[in-house]
Amino acid sequence: MSQGYSVAVVGATGAVGQKIIEKLVERKFPYSNLLLLASKNSAGKSVDINGSTYTIEEATPESFEGVDVAFFSAGGSISKALAKEASNRGAIVIDNTSAFRMDKDTPLVVPEVNKHALHEQTGIIANPNCSTIQMVCALEPIRQQYGLSKVIVSTYQAVSGAGAAAISELTTQSEAISKKNPNPEILPVKSAEKHFPIAGNVIPQIDVFEVDGYTFEEHKMMNETKKIMSLPDLAIAATCVRVPVVTGHSESVYIEIEKENVSVAELKQLLSETEGITLQDAPEKQEYPMPFFAEDQDDVFVGRIRKDPGNDKGFHMWIVSDNLLKGAALNSIQIAEALIEEGILKEV
Repeated sequence: MSQGYSVAVVGATGAVGQKIIEKLVERKFPYSNLLLLASKNSAGKSVDINGSTYTIEEATPESFEGVDVAFFSAGGSISKALAKEASNRGAIVIDNTSAFRMDKDTPLVVPEVNKHALHEQTGIIANPNCSTIQMVCALEPIRQQYGLSKVIVSTYQAVSGAGAAAISELTTQSEAISKKNPNPEILPVKSAEKHFPIAGNVIPQIDVFEVDGYTFEEHKMMNETKKIMSLPDLAIAATCVRVPVVTGHSESVYIEIEKENVSVAELKQLLSETEGITLQDAPEKQEYPMPFFAEDQDDVFVGRIRKDPGNDKGFHMWIVSDNLLKGAALNSIQIAEALIEEGILKEV
């Protein structure tokens, strides 16, 4: 019988790191030792977790001696520097950054979709982009039942996806607007790049633009979806937009399935029976997913399912999820739980 695993959380002071810790406790993950790691600046701070006091330590290669599972959420540069150091010392790394997502030897996993890919891991498992996770959770049961040939997605992404500084920026700007005093100092220009206000605004850019006119964030969604769902030829396009919402990503998704004569009622029934999905689709009662109500909820919420007027195989839907939970921390914990279920993470 397992006595518990030694678990490390890298980026323990960040928004996702804190959610990982919360979910480890809430879901009673069987850890016997919890190591909280962060930058040198955060080392020495004390935090109380489930009645015990822990001291945050600086993350170094030597930190991972004896660690069974290491959750990384401290940025891509830290993952590139330390993830392989951790795996070389015997830890299985679950990485929340984009550092390894498209690496051909690193499985990119959403347990409800491709848990089998965990058996391909060689020490590092990538957690997908938050927007990708919630979308594939909703699309996988449809793919299994009816096939899937095309996806067009537009995202409405919360500022928490850009970190604590973005949340603070939205709060400060919102207060200034409410006082009709938009102080220019809160709308900074960083080096040669424009930095637009987010309060009262919608920004059709997340991450940098690439040569084809799509952003890196959009490419992540497109490429990750193909990899996770094992659909390398899937026709998919994405437009990713930042909106003035603190937590909760929303997505307008158009899909084309392969089977003919499928009704909206059949899609609703299928999704209502899918674990991890909550169907909210009664528009006549104004019941549909919204990020305000999805915050702190584990499920992916789906609604406004309707058939395309010009294509019998085309459907539109609205998908919402807490980007810090299913989009990051929760999916990471579920990967670790699946490692135990699949017998990959051995009992100690």
